[in-house]
Amino acid sequence: MAKNLVIVESPAKAKTIEKFLGKDFKVESSFGHIADLPSKELGVDVDGDFKPIYEVSKDKKAVVKKLKDLAKKAEIVWLASDEDREGEAIAWHLAESLNLDKNKTKRIVFHEITKSAIQKAIQNPRGIDYDLVDAQQARRVLDRIVGYELSPVLWRKVKGGLSAGRVQSVSVRLIVEREREIQNFTPEASYRIDAEFSNESGQSFKAKLPKNFDTKEAAQAFLEANANATFKIGSLEKKPAKKSPAAPFTTSTLQQEAARKLYFSVSKTMNVAQRLYEAGLITYMRTDSVNLSDEARQGAQAEIERAYGSKYSKPRTYKGKSKGAQEAHEAIRPTDFSNHSVNIDRDQARLYDLIWKRAIASQMSDAQLERTKVKIEASTHEDIFTANGEVITFDGFLKVYLEGTDDEDVEQDGMLPAMKAQETLLNTYITATERYTRPPARFTEASLVKKLEELGIGRPSTYAPTISTIQNRNYIEKGTVEGVERNYTLLTLKAGKVTAKQLSEKVGSDKGKLVPTDIGMIVTDFLVNHFNAILDYNFTAKVEGDFDDIAEGKVDWTKMMKDFYKDFHPVVVDVQENADRESGERILGTDPETGKQVSVRLGKFGPMVQIGTVDDEEKPQFASLSPDQQLNTITYEEAMDLFQLPKSLGSYDDLPVSVNNGRYGPYIKFGEQFVSLPKGTDPLSVELDEAITLIKEKQAADAPIYMYQDLPVQKGKGRFGPYIKWNNMFINVNKKYDWDNLSDDDIVTLIEDKIQKEKDKLIHNWEEAGIRVEKARWGRHHIIKGKTKVELPKTEDVSEMTLAEAEAILEKNAPKKKTTRKKTATKKTATKKTTKKTTKKASTAKKK
Repeated sequence: MAKNLVIVESPAKAKTIEKFLGKDFKVESSFGHIADLPSKELGVDVDGDFKPIYEVSKDKKAVVKKLKDLAKKAEIVWLASDEDREGEAIAWHLAESLNLDKNKTKRIVFHEITKSAIQKAIQNPRGIDYDLVDAQQARRVLDRIVGYELSPVLWRKVKGGLSAGRVQSVSVRLIVEREREIQNFTPEASYRIDAEFSNESGQSFKAKLPKNFDTKEAAQAFLEANANATFKIGSLEKKPAKKSPAAPFTTSTLQQEAARKLYFSVSKTMNVAQRLYEAGLITYMRTDSVNLSDEARQGAQAEIERAYGSKYSKPRTYKGKSKGAQEAHEAIRPTDFSNHSVNIDRDQARLYDLIWKRAIASQMSDAQLERTKVKIEASTHEDIFTANGEVITFDGFLKVYLEGTDDEDVEQDGMLPAMKAQETLLNTYITATERYTRPPARFTEASLVKKLEELGIGRPSTYAPTISTIQNRNYIEKGTVEGVERNYTLLTLKAGKVTAKQLSEKVGSDKGKLVPTDIGMIVTDFLVNHFNAILDYNFTAKVEGDFDDIAEGKVDWTKMMKDFYKDFHPVVVDVQENADRESGERILGTDPETGKQVSVRLGKFGPMVQIGTVDDEEKPQFASLSPDQQLNTITYEEAMDLFQLPKSLGSYDDLPVSVNNGRYGPYIKFGEQFVSLPKGTDPLSVELDEAITLIKEKQAADAPIYMYQDLPVQKGKGRFGPYIKWNNMFINVNKKYDWDNLSDDDIVTLIEDKIQKEKDKLIHNWEEAGIRVEKARWGRHHIIKGKTKVELPKTEDVSEMTLAEAEAILEKNAPKKKTTRKKTATKKTATKKTTKKTTKKASTAKKK
């Protein structure tokens, strides 16, 4: 038995660390947190000193038992969780739950998983930092209280099943307010002047007028003034300039740049970075420091000089602006700068490449530039055209990396041909293009992270889960906004003549940007109206500052909680008792047939239009909004059209044909078949002949392309790409096959490979009971019976599982029958329940 037990959070991290330690060390994983607040009650003593009640979750009991047994046999237990507040709390929970002897327990931290870092940590152990633990507890408890008390208010006053959170609700507010800015924006037109000239050598270049004209008449008059003009270079100014590299990545800047350049979501970036860190390839990825260690700077300098030459090296020290940034930590960087790339899976390799380039560039020389500004004079007026150019005279850090930008309007200066002052120029054309001011841009995941960071809301570890949570709750979505067509005028002066054209462009279209849903807007309005203090940006940032002060030992966390709760809880009680229900109702007008009110609001099953009110003698009429319609933008005409659906079109092959709106968009119903309408099609505009064409296309697509084992094979394209369907089995067709020309051999291969894959993932199959155990993703397993699927934790060994054990697990996890929900217990009743449990907290451990 090894003398030393090292406990880390993940198996991958354990595997990497074990390579660096000798036979006297055994490295085990806790699989993340082993204890947390209870899932079905508040778990905080709000009437006392806010003691949290921690429970070991069911799926961690086996892990805790195993670690306890190993800890008893070890001479020293090393707690090696991450070096942030979350990691410190994990170490504390391990010490408490495993009943570790303080005299034989050591806490070690490191920001990279390399042999030298691990050995250095072993040589410099410390105790658990209870200030960091208290900061993590304060965040967890405050967020639990906010969510636990606000959510029932939303159930009563808005809609069942909703939830609220401190940082999440503020993030949704940012997105809602931006969307309303866009909706309320009134574009203003002006005319932008662009021109193309050529010099005496015949080389052409672009120029522009530094001002716009407000009207078409003014723009046309300007073009006409140039009709007979001659042009020359009035002045030509060249200036040296430089560009400096950006600082190495923090969590926030990595998320932003990975979104711009790799098109990664924030959560994907963090998942991939976690794997790189656990493999020992990069330093810790949750940091707001831009600092590099002396050792790292020296390593970067050596590699720059070796790979590019000494003139490319310029060691630098960066200072972060973020309050609470832990400068003892490092920015995100490679653990070994000599590894320019890594031979691992594609996503990890791409993210590593980005991190390596950013970190190495931060220690490289400035890029040297020559910027040229040309002023072009006309003989017939005083206005000056300008052209700007930029030439790189020494590439410096640009040899490796250039930071991306979120600004869609940034124009990059290009090169200009060689020219001299007073040189005569030939004008090719001048255009005056009608252009409109643009509304603020919708947030992307990356720009939302940037905004949260600017406002001081959240910390590196919170950005990814916050954005995932508000999407999972359906408060926001990565929308596809189709936009609208808009006409604009283009005036062109060419060969002394001005011509005008009417052109059109699509405006307001967005793909992959964050758009609030109806429920997101309604919940935000309700919370802002009744809990403005909680939704206030300054308050949320102040709370983050308080957490930082707790981490530094300046503030007692229980005092902070008491100060917060004495103001917060009375407001919750008042709103719950006195506030009106919020449904986002908008009155649109009156139904011409009945004279009843027409309104839109949030109903039990989603957004809907309503003719009439509950006070009318007759019941109101209802119609659901289509997926692309929103409560706050739908018009009266669009709302009334919904009552024309479903619309009967006639019949085809003696079966009725109708058109309607559904949950996933408009569709045709043909007998018992459903045929989706093309995206953007108005169902009310569809006639029978068009419907029949689509039905025939669907029938042709569904027709068998092959028979395998006397069962038909069909092909189609779905959400995840092309597929074939056989025996109720959907089989993805990857790019190595020619989708349009699948051969019989291709089809047989695809089916047989899928059958073998299904066999390979089957661990147990008790056919008589209709129960099976299968492999799932990430090393987990599923127990399946009919439509019931129970996911087992990674730690569960299923190789020897019996039918009786599988049945017991299924029974334990079977969906509960719906019962009438009892009224939420009062605060005091809930508190009495929680205080019966044994509680532990960091301050108790401090006294010990």
